[in-house]
Amino acid sequence: MILVSQVAVVFLGFAGGIAVGTGVIALFIVLDMIPRLAQVTRSYNKVHWYEGAMIGGSLLGTAADFWNWSVPGPWIGSGIVGLFNGIFIGMLAAALTEVLNVLPIFAKRLHMHKYMTQLLYAMVCGKVAGSLFEWFIYRQ
Repeated sequence: MILVSQVAVVFLGFAGGIAVGTGVIALFIVLDMIPRLAQVTRSYNKVHWYEGAMIGGSLLGTAADFWNWSVPGPWIGSGIVGLFNGIFIGMLAAALTEVLNVLPIFAKRLHMHKYMTQLLYAMVCGKVAGSLFEWFIYRQ
């Protein structure tokens, strides 16, 4: 009976991981993230590197979370990892915004065409302020 429950747990965990991973990859495909990144950086010949980095990072992050890996070191290391995480989340948010054409519709409805740069800076500053609040105040 215990063996059956363990097999069921392993099966459900594996199936859930495949479902979540498939959803994330589908999101990246729908957002056209990798081809857009190659277009913006003019590095079409490196698309396979981008795909490998995304898959490798996903696998490494999953393993690190699953086995509670930690790397001792100075606090600056956490800042560098946080910077890379922020870059990734920013790219994902920008891709989602670009696909949905949120900003042009928002600017048109509020008659803010002249203030698009300030609107973008306000969004960036709000995101940074919210992240800093969570890291330094909310989590303590």
